[in-house]
Amino acid sequence: MGPIDFCNSSSIYISRPRTSLLIEASWRSRIAFMASSSVPVKEKNQSIDVVDGASFIRPHLRNLKPYQPILPFEVLSARLGRKPEDIVKLDANENPYGPPPDVLTALGSLEYPYIYPDPESRRLRAALSEDSGLDSEYILAGCGADELIDLIMRCVLDPGDKIVDCPPTFSMYEFDAAVNGAHVIKVPRHTDFRLDVERIAEVVEKEKPKCIFLTSPNNPDGSIINDMELEEILNMPILVVLDEAYIEFSGIGSRMTWVKKHENLIVLRTFSKRAGLAGLRVGYGAFPLSIIEYLWRAKQPYNVSVAAEIAACAALRNPTYLENVKVALVQERERLYSLLKEVPCLEPYPSHSNFILCKVTSGVDAKKLKEDLAMMGVMIRHYSSKELCGFVRVSVGKPEHTDALMQALKHFH
Repeated sequence: MGPIDFCNSSSIYISRPRTSLLIEASWRSRIAFMASSSVPVKEKNQSIDVVDGASFIRPHLRNLKPYQPILPFEVLSARLGRKPEDIVKLDANENPYGPPPDVLTALGSLEYPYIYPDPESRRLRAALSEDSGLDSEYILAGCGADELIDLIMRCVLDPGDKIVDCPPTFSMYEFDAAVNGAHVIKVPRHTDFRLDVERIAEVVEKEKPKCIFLTSPNNPDGSIINDMELEEILNMPILVVLDEAYIEFSGIGSRMTWVKKHENLIVLRTFSKRAGLAGLRVGYGAFPLSIIEYLWRAKQPYNVSVAAEIAACAALRNPTYLENVKVALVQERERLYSLLKEVPCLEPYPSHSNFILCKVTSGVDAKKLKEDLAMMGVMIRHYSSKELCGFVRVSVGKPEHTDALMQALKHFH
């Protein structure tokens, strides 16, 4: 809504009554209020229209396209007419084995749910320091890595600033950029999903973007960024945010400790995939000390719940369980990849993560494939973006989930 013209009768002001009333003795029914509100309304034919609530919303958000999340079990169950346990859910890259049993025990013995959580998540950050080998002063925890992505943008970007996005990739970067009023410069990946580092360098030099968001392994194809590529991008004048949500399945080490030698690097991690805590929303990041200071100032004070911190700490106390689950999922990924290669209408891509991207061929429609499998109780991910038109993504589940998927795919041979 634009500025108010005090000389224009089309805009007036209304206020709440003040205690001071001017009452004339001979006109007790005539009361005048001292007005000072800044809420504008319209005046038409001596009648006042109702204020439009949408006019208070920031202009760039009024046309924001909402993020499209995966439907929860309860909604899927109702729509498909199936019990939740009868649905094979391979559409959100969740960990089908769930967290270590100690997590459920710890949650069941939660002592002080009525007390606010530690605003600094001290126990969790200490446990993460031991797990990663990075001092806790470099670590910040969040309500999922998604919160940290948004927090980074709010601290770094002014309205109109630019970020670099390398599609196809995690769509949250583009979404949060839109929320924060930033412009997105897209540098598409090569046909084999490798980064176009040469083009990134050209864009950084010409457009002067503030930051670039990279995912390794990349979602949705599972490709990784090697050290040489990452070093080359880190040598550019741009803040690099490296999302390692799936790093445990890649066979390569995390770059968390790199933040001690690179002032322009942030590394994000999550408990959703590794520890099966997607429903509790626990993420964390490694930041240079020169950056983390300002995120501490801007973050919400109680962003990690008591339950989330207790669960994450319990998971970290069970490294053997986490390792066994990782090994099981990597083994099943290789089995799934081999089986998908035998499906005539699918061309799977090798993956370093807990999912496999497939190109749908032989005249089969990718969206219809997804919908038909859903009617059989098997959920996979379909994409509508131009970079992934004709692709589907399949999460790695337990062996019985793979068997159910392959049985359903026989209908498309």
